[in-house]
Amino acid sequence: MKNKDERTYSVAIINLGCKVNKYEADSMKHKLSQAGFLIVETDDVADIYIVNTCSVTNIAERKSRQMLRRAKRRNPEAVVVATGCYVNADHDNLVKEDYIDIVVGNNCKKNIVEIINEHLAVASGDVVHNSSDTEYIDINKTKEYEEMGCLEGAYLDHKRAYIKVQDGCNQFCSYCIIPYTRGRVRSREKDSILKEIKRLADDGVKEFVLTGIHVSSYGTDFEGDYDLASLICDIADIDNVARIRLSSLEPRIITEDFLERISKIDKLCPHFHLSLQSACNETLKRMNRKYSIEEYMDKCELIRKYYDRPALTTDVIVGFPGESEKEFETTYANLEKIRFYEIHVFKYSPRRGTVASNMEEQVPEDIKNERSDRLLDLTARQKQEYIDALNGIEDEVLLEETVEGDDNMYTGYSKRYVRVSIPFDKDMTNEIIGYTF
Repeated sequence: MKNKDERTYSVAIINLGCKVNKYEADSMKHKLSQAGFLIVETDDVADIYIVNTCSVTNIAERKSRQMLRRAKRRNPEAVVVATGCYVNADHDNLVKEDYIDIVVGNNCKKNIVEIINEHLAVASGDVVHNSSDTEYIDINKTKEYEEMGCLEGAYLDHKRAYIKVQDGCNQFCSYCIIPYTRGRVRSREKDSILKEIKRLADDGVKEFVLTGIHVSSYGTDFEGDYDLASLICDIADIDNVARIRLSSLEPRIITEDFLERISKIDKLCPHFHLSLQSACNETLKRMNRKYSIEEYMDKCELIRKYYDRPALTTDVIVGFPGESEKEFETTYANLEKIRFYEIHVFKYSPRRGTVASNMEEQVPEDIKNERSDRLLDLTARQKQEYIDALNGIEDEVLLEETVEGDDNMYTGYSKRYVRVSIPFDKDMTNEIIGYTF
């Protein structure tokens, strides 16, 4: 962006946290670039630093603060902007920090160009501020989905694009701060989603990953019966869309009707990340998860009824408050029965502001470490067993890049999200090929 002295301002965007944050960071890059700002790398000396913060854990908040301070140290004259979930978690304190110049909450990022331009205009008039400029709303009182506009391919991996389809969550799990920083469920209008995907597909993007804070709830705030399955069907009808992948789903969306509809769509990858967190009913109850392990296991078998050897992945928290040795052993035994392709293992970390942080019977760190190690060993074994069981299965692989150190070996993911490497003597980047395990 150029001001009256024809200066072009450089902007570095530092993104922390989830795929939703990454989508929003890419959107801000696109908006700023279109407005004439120069987008530079995160480790460059920039005129403006935007730190898109995360608040999912206390550690994430600490890292967000570190990145904000580091940006100001890198260039003391720079404008430092705090955006994202940490802003909504601790807005009143952030606006007082002298190393932050602008504070932008969730559902306000769409105005990033106007916010920065206004700040620059005021600053050029030598107006002294005692606190940071801020644009912030009570996220828990809005029903508006923040429409960031349609992305173009400039700041995306041309092989795969994460597409944000909804925001917010109504679940209120006892360990999670996100409903307070992201607000209630708000779904994106289908026409906006389809327009964006068509543009990116025409630009060469092959795979689209539908993401959000609680993707399973897509459409529940609409009038009528347009839901996630309806959206998947419409995306599949777009020319040049080769593959559709879903991010994390809640178990209760897995029904006969849902699977009957989506299993007919060949473009949808047979890879289902079903959120779990614990495989013990007593622990699930304290977590305020709204299903039993028996229900969850039934959902996994239902998926296997409709798909041949689907990749089932999940998240599990170890050391949740009150998790006894018996509860952990129940979790371990049930995870063995379910037979996941991959388990993402997290050690419980108290998050201030959540119900779980005040629970009694906090589990010692050494026990968390021991349980984490056991589950990591389990998932490594189950992953190899799953890959071995694919022997003879025909699949497709989207080749993404060459293997480091070997320009003739290309690597990418199958539809079941198994990474494979294949030799070629020509450029195969962003090509989809048949593959037999």
